[in-house]
Amino acid sequence: MINVTKTFLPPSEEYNEYLKKIWETHWVTNQGQLCEKLENDLKEFLGVKNLLLVSNGTIALQLAIKALDLKGEIITTPYSYAATVNSIIWENCRPVFCDIEDKTFCINPEKIEELITEKTSAILPTHVYGFPCDTDRIKKTADKNGLKVIYDGAHAFGVKLNDSSVFNHGDISTISFHATKLFHTIEGGAVITEDDKLAEKLFLYRAFGHLDDDYYSIGINARTSEFNAAMGLCNLPRVPGFISERKKINILYKNFLKDLPLVFPVIPDDIFYNYSYFPVFFRSEKEMISVKEILFENGINARRYFYPSLNRLPFINGPECPASEKSASCVLCLPVFNGMDEKIIETVSEIISRTIKS
Repeated sequence: MINVTKTFLPPSEEYNEYLKKIWETHWVTNQGQLCEKLENDLKEFLGVKNLLLVSNGTIALQLAIKALDLKGEIITTPYSYAATVNSIIWENCRPVFCDIEDKTFCINPEKIEELITEKTSAILPTHVYGFPCDTDRIKKTADKNGLKVIYDGAHAFGVKLNDSSVFNHGDISTISFHATKLFHTIEGGAVITEDDKLAEKLFLYRAFGHLDDDYYSIGINARTSEFNAAMGLCNLPRVPGFISERKKINILYKNFLKDLPLVFPVIPDDIFYNYSYFPVFFRSEKEMISVKEILFENGINARRYFYPSLNRLPFINGPECPASEKSASCVLCLPVFNGMDEKIIETVSEIISRTIKS
């Protein structure tokens, strides 16, 4: 089966070199030398001030909500992975869904202000598929109303907006380093902030709130391991190559599918994109499902990123979000991964073409 993504694994001998260091020190967790190195390398690579590794992207969101002391309502997007809204609910806040822009997939900044109430404490948008939200307009709305901003940047590793990391926006940005991501540490993630005091708070929250025998705050165990950091150290130098290869895949798909009645996201001129996903907007849910099923019959597992629209989750009684619900019903993400044979792209495209025309 050809899945929508395939985890990149470095040569085993390269990973084993890091394992030897772990065996030599017997330091396997609790912020060892490999975690320290990866944090510093990531800060330099991304061009960010404060970055803390955590065990996964979901806990990164939870730590961000906790560190900003958010209460009441958080305005968020209905078009994202369930982790975004689950983190809000898990931290005893109420998600308020703001619909997305048509076919851009990101939260609609024009609709945010009308949803703000006296209970609103923050805005939590997602850079969907790595396409940046309208950070300037969101900041303007947040500042006007005294709100905090957390960006879910799970898809946005390496993305730049006006030559600066997209993670430099908001009070806190979060990332996922899950095995399905462009850059991964098998499991993992990070929290990023320019605020030094917030970084100190997150540092304590990540490790039970204490340093040696001195306790300063509440905390949980959100640390990652040396084994995860070792994978990240192997993969990080390869990221520019990963992005270049995925860009070629993106171009090939568009060339093969250009004559079909499909819609693809437009990459803005002012961003450096990472090409993590290849979402396709079909004319109807029926057409999309037909393509998905026939692809699966041919050993290709395309995925509905993201379905259902989060306002329609069974444990949430959300309002109607027409643009998000339309995207959730009609978007299919095609396989994209490093080392992908061009024949796979051609086969996927041929199946889509035959299905739509039949």
